[in-house]
Amino acid sequence: MGTRHFTSEEINLKLILVSGRTKEFHFAPSDSVAYITQYVYDNWPSEWVDEHRPETNILRLIYQGRFLHGSVTLSTLQLTAGSTTVMHLVMREQLPEPNSQEQVKDKAREEHCPNCCRIS
Repeated sequence: MGTRHFTSEEINLKLILVSGRTKEFHFAPSDSVAYITQYVYDNWPSEWVDEHRPETNILRLIYQGRFLHGSVTLSTLQLTAGSTTVMHLVMREQLPEPNSQEQVKDKAREEHCPNCCRIS
């Protein structure tokens, strides 16, 4: 993937593993969740060397209690460039299906990110 040059227009993502370990990455607002998880998978941090890295990329991001689908961009989430946003990074093969009751409760929230689903 090469060396990335960071600018003040990028978003600083602090990713937290289930173990509690963290690492900060910089991404453009136009970067998608699929790109971010692939980048992290391909550039697994040396600080996480003793963490289990899956054989295939099954990394998923959780933001504000919701799994993010691959097509979601950071700009869709209305994150502020130049600031730090915390997300959880987990290993999961498939995203959970939205719960029908949660769909009713969260209908108003869909305006912000229609590609999110609630963690059950």
